[in-house]
Amino acid sequence: MMKQSRSNSYLFGGNAPYVEEMYEEYLNNPAAVPDTWRDYFDALQHVPGVDGSATNDVAHTPIIESFAQRARSNAFLPRIGEPGLATAGKQVFVQSLIGAYRFLGARWANLDPLKRQERAPIPELEPRFYDFTEADMDQEFSANNLYFGYEKASLRQILQDLRDTYCGTLGVEFMYISDPEQKRWFKERLERRRSAPNFSAKKKTHILERLTAAEGLERYLHTKYVGQKRFSLEGGESFIAAMDALVHHAASRGVQEVVIGMAHRGRLNVLVNTLGKMPADLFAEFEGKHVDDLPAGDVKYHKGFSSDIATEHGPIHLSLAFNPSHLEIVNPVVEGSAKARMDRRADLEGREVLPVQVHGDAAFAGQGVVMETLNLAQTRGYGTHGTVHVVINNQIGFTTSDPRDSRSTLYCTDVVKMIEAPVLHVNGDDPEAVVFAIELAVDYRAEFHQDVVIDIVCFRKLGHNEQDTPAVTQPLMYKKISQHPGTRALYAEKLVAQQVLPADGPDELVKAYRTAMDEGHHTVDPVLSNYKSQYALDWVPFLNRKWTDAADTTVPLAELKRIGDAITRIPEDFKVHPLVGRVISDRREMALGNKPLDWGMGEHLAYASLVCSGYAVRLTGQDSGRGTFSHRHSVLHDQNRERWNDGTYIPLQNVAPNQASFTVIDSVLSEEAVLGFEYGYSTSEPNTLVAWEAQFGDFVNGAQVVIDQFISSGEVKWGRVSGLTMLLPHGYEGQGPEHSSARIERFLQLCGETNMQVVQPTTPAQIFHLLRRQMIRQFRKPLIIFTPKSLLRHKEAISSLDELATGTFEPVIADKNEVVVEASKIKRVVVCSGRVYYDLIAHRRETVANHVVILRVEQLYPFAHKAFEAEMNKYPNVTEVVWVQDEPQNQGPWFYVEHHLLDGMKEGQKLAYSGRPASASPAVGYYAKHYEQQKVLIEGAFGRLKSTLTK
Repeated sequence: MMKQSRSNSYLFGGNAPYVEEMYEEYLNNPAAVPDTWRDYFDALQHVPGVDGSATNDVAHTPIIESFAQRARSNAFLPRIGEPGLATAGKQVFVQSLIGAYRFLGARWANLDPLKRQERAPIPELEPRFYDFTEADMDQEFSANNLYFGYEKASLRQILQDLRDTYCGTLGVEFMYISDPEQKRWFKERLERRRSAPNFSAKKKTHILERLTAAEGLERYLHTKYVGQKRFSLEGGESFIAAMDALVHHAASRGVQEVVIGMAHRGRLNVLVNTLGKMPADLFAEFEGKHVDDLPAGDVKYHKGFSSDIATEHGPIHLSLAFNPSHLEIVNPVVEGSAKARMDRRADLEGREVLPVQVHGDAAFAGQGVVMETLNLAQTRGYGTHGTVHVVINNQIGFTTSDPRDSRSTLYCTDVVKMIEAPVLHVNGDDPEAVVFAIELAVDYRAEFHQDVVIDIVCFRKLGHNEQDTPAVTQPLMYKKISQHPGTRALYAEKLVAQQVLPADGPDELVKAYRTAMDEGHHTVDPVLSNYKSQYALDWVPFLNRKWTDAADTTVPLAELKRIGDAITRIPEDFKVHPLVGRVISDRREMALGNKPLDWGMGEHLAYASLVCSGYAVRLTGQDSGRGTFSHRHSVLHDQNRERWNDGTYIPLQNVAPNQASFTVIDSVLSEEAVLGFEYGYSTSEPNTLVAWEAQFGDFVNGAQVVIDQFISSGEVKWGRVSGLTMLLPHGYEGQGPEHSSARIERFLQLCGETNMQVVQPTTPAQIFHLLRRQMIRQFRKPLIIFTPKSLLRHKEAISSLDELATGTFEPVIADKNEVVVEASKIKRVVVCSGRVYYDLIAHRRETVANHVVILRVEQLYPFAHKAFEAEMNKYPNVTEVVWVQDEPQNQGPWFYVEHHLLDGMKEGQKLAYSGRPASASPAVGYYAKHYEQQKVLIEGAFGRLKSTLTK
């Protein structure tokens, strides 16, 4: 055994984590470590550095390396005939045992209510691993680095306290955290109380009342609405006690808003028993009432809710986000909503707003958006100062009870170790431990502003839904579940035995809850029906508004020149790159009216005018500061300083003294989580232009779930209004299949009921008016903008200041032929959208095909029928209409726009298509082939019609 301990112990084999822990204790307080360790570390203060030079530095690396070398040479083993050293050696082994329990104790914790598996052998947690015998158990050892309240104790006592602390119904993983202060915080909070709460009788009774509510609702629904899906919480009732404790404990820490995201399991229970939704309203949904409330609506276990709850620490606002069955996809949405609320409150540390994410075990381990969202946690643009994560771990996931088939990690929570979030695993059959864990998590988040996870290990009494028979695939598991009396019954029995309640007390609680159900009363602390926080948003001005294209988006010429001057002024001591300097110089000339506006200037003037009008702007994307195509330069970089040392300047933050905020963020390399975050932000902040920009338009493919489940359908399903703007670079310019198409066709397929706007502007004036229109109109709809690439610097894609001062956004742009042709002589109208227009006018100019009119459809949805018909009516003798697009025939707008064009045409007129043939890929990869295809489609627009449709 001694040989084994030499090679495997926490003292040997280069065990850096344990050595680091002890060394950190020494650096913080030398008296806190045993004499043996203190003398050793004192001596190592003068260890030569890694490079061989002497140093007074106390870096960890040389200390640990020196310790490892001594361990390998058996320097710490007791020598024969030296009893003092033998005792010291045993003390070292005691410290190793303590470290083992802190590191590995959770693996021996009593976590499974079903007790299905035997405890795995972990030799490091056994005294005999360190050659301790029964004779050593009553010997006293130093316990200076423990927080048990004694300086010395027998090994037996130390071991028992370690097991009580780290191997009970609560097992905590935290020793992988880099910050020694956070580790010390956990050690102190756990060890002082042996991980055991000391709740009053009143609090214990309240916990039982919450368990009764959780179980009571499920049984009531099971009896009254037999066979209807509700995704029951039975087997995980402690979760409701946890949520109740979270709300009240968070309020005691100053939190005023809690934003919750969760999938469908247990959602109805949370709605009624945490947020205070009236049971009668839930019953009405089961009975199919209120079916006309929304155009589409959604199933009851996807719906959100909000309420204000009274606590002894003041009111607290609770919001449960709407969520589809894509489970974890709500994670970034909740974070974005929480961030918006923090910004509105100027809550710079997240002390007033708390995001809470509720996960399922299999989804938490299995879905990539979890990792993407976790990666946002400590970033400047997306961090929310810590999220409390709660895992309802039913040990079965969907139908897979074997972890080998649901994940490749020991715990379903291991993914959070990427951000060093601590994990508190807790047995769901010990509701007091669950409440203790949740309160500990809230305190940790308040103290350190970091994410923290509570993993409630429980079970699922029923199947995936109430029509499922889980015993088909998990016979033994469900045999145990059928024999389980239920968490409420176990806890009730415990409280009666402790004389906290009389024998009939638990039954009285059951009857009281049943009465509340029958009478339709609230089942939580008083819900404040008339309370309104000063930070609450009034969405009424944006609701039930009819669609209109009209909006006065003009800005007086003098104001345009003023803000143009402001955004082109650079501090005298700020050195910009020469290339950027030329951009700024050109923009100054544009602001003076000496040069026409390019795309970047039109966009900048839109943002500047909005912030001066009180509308904040939040622009995010993977290269948004500079712009993927180096056209924006909203963030300037001092060539003499690094960006983290005040080396940036943002002109749009310095437009006017009392302007609204302008935020631009170069995001993490994520689409799904970041877009979900921005959607969530937009649903909580209607007075901010929230814009997400894809690096290339096709990158949006990685966020398709967000588009399908939230952006396009959130309003008709849930009544959730969003003004999110998406900027998607799009255009066929020979860059291959990956960077040509933003998949216009996919967005158009999702359009209906004026749910969003799909636009492809082609001039700086158009983007200026479009961005301003998005905020000035008194309604909010998602705006999808297919932005150009080559047009950013195209010599003909320009506008004048007058177009900004007097114009408006034009959904259809009339023909701009410089050669005047009598309208009656026009026989063909070519209709297009996007950059292909500039190829068409170039070809018309080269071939002198002035008998052809070219119209631009800038707003694809909602299609501007009146504007299109008005243009068509200008040419009474037209016989041919040709739709031209860059995209393949089975992609792009063609199949969507076809019937709209026919609706605007007259009897006898023919409609034809000119574009690339149908293709499995968005674009060809060979430039020569791209050029040939482009040449054919442009010539086809002016040539002989092939297949046609007749009006």
